[in-house]
Amino acid sequence: MNSSYELFVFLKQKVDLSAFDKYWWPEAGTFTCLVSTILGQNTRWQNANKSIENLKKLNLLSLEKLSEVPREKLIEVITPSGFKNQKSKYIKALCANILQDFGDFETFKDSVSRTWLLEQKGIGPESADGICAYVCFQDEMVVDKYTNNLLKSFGYEFESYDELKAWLEYGINENYDKIKELYGRELSLNEIYCKFHGKIVEYMKKGK
Repeated sequence: MNSSYELFVFLKQKVDLSAFDKYWWPEAGTFTCLVSTILGQNTRWQNANKSIENLKKLNLLSLEKLSEVPREKLIEVITPSGFKNQKSKYIKALCANILQDFGDFETFKDSVSRTWLLEQKGIGPESADGICAYVCFQDEMVVDKYTNNLLKSFGYEFESYDELKAWLEYGINENYDKIKELYGRELSLNEIYCKFHGKIVEYMKKGK
């Protein structure tokens, strides 16, 4: 495996994402997707999804409602996702800061930068890239434990998140036209990154 392009081609043959949404992540581009990036930290997706369903039942999935709901109530509602005290604090702070700096969710989607996201408590590189890629449809590749473990299985060791991310993005950018030919249609760089990440996760979840 000499490049991320070769890895992409390998995964394209191994993993079919046709049963998933276009961008793989559930409800991409929505406020629900934004909240799920925090709820999904350090837990299984099934647990995060239980918290999302609880929020939906109580009609709390909006910037205004999450910034205003008593923290004790939010802690109770998101308990299934784990780390409920930390995550409730992060969610409320993020919602309040979005309202303060952007005014509404759509403006946030159109205007937010990775740098701004990394300044928010509880949002590290993986969460920031997840929000950029799946909520705002920006050209950022997400790196997670599945990605790191997959590359290790091929003998690659990277010193940092940014180094691994750069390796993944470079091979895709260098072969952008070839990837479009593989699919026989126009794809945005964002869509390719999302497919790449999705294929990595699904491949690793199946135990290769």
